Amino acid sequence: MTIKAGNIRKGMYIDFKGSPHLVTDTSFMSPGKGSAVMRARFKNVTTGNTQEFTYKSQEDVEQLELQSTRMQFLYKDGEDVVFMQPDTYEQVSISKGLIGEKMGIMTPDVTVHVLFYDETALGVGFPPKVTLKVVEAQDSTAGNTQGQAMKDVQLETGLVIKVPIFIKQGESVIVDTETLGYVSRG
Repeated sequence: MTIKAGNIRKGMYIDFKGSPHLVTDTSFMSPGKGSAVMRARFKNVTTGNTQEFTYKSQEDVEQLELQSTRMQFLYKDGEDVVFMQPDTYEQVSISKGLIGEKMGIMTPDVTVHVLFYDETALGVGFPPKVTLKVVEAQDSTAGNTQGQAMKDVQLETGLVIKVPIFIKQGESVIVDTETLGYVSRG
C-alpha cells in the first residue's frame, strides 16, 4: 500500500530499498522556504541495522501490509523467542532483537500478535498492559515523601521498574507495555 511520506509514523513497517524496515522514530520539519520533509529512523528487521532517511512529505512510500496472528509466548531459546498459535499449535521463532527491551514483560500467559509479511515474522504487537508479580522490593523508609516517592522493584521476569513506595514484595502490578512503566496495583 502506497502512502505519502508525511504520513509515516513510529511503529509502521515500510519497504526501504527492497527490504522490510520498522520505523522507530520520525520528525516532521516544515522550513520557511521549500517543501516540508519527514525524517525517519528505520530498523532493518532482517539485519537489525538502523539508519535515517529524509523524504519530501509528498513522496510516495510503500507501507507493508502485515498479517497479524494471535500467539502465546512459550520460551526463550538462545537468541530467539518461541511463540505458539493456540489453535493449531504451530510454533514460530523470532529474534530477541525484534522484541528488544519488551522481553521484560514476557511471561507464559502473555498473548501477543505476531506480525507476518510473506510468511516471515517481522515483529510482535503487545497488549496495552500486563500484570506482573513483584519478586523483590525494598521496604519503604519513613520521611521519603518529597514529591511522588518511588522505589525500584524487580518483577518476576527480571524487569526492574519504579513504583510507589507502598508496593510490597509479593504484590502484583500493572505495567504499560509501551513505556514499561508502572500503571497501578494488579
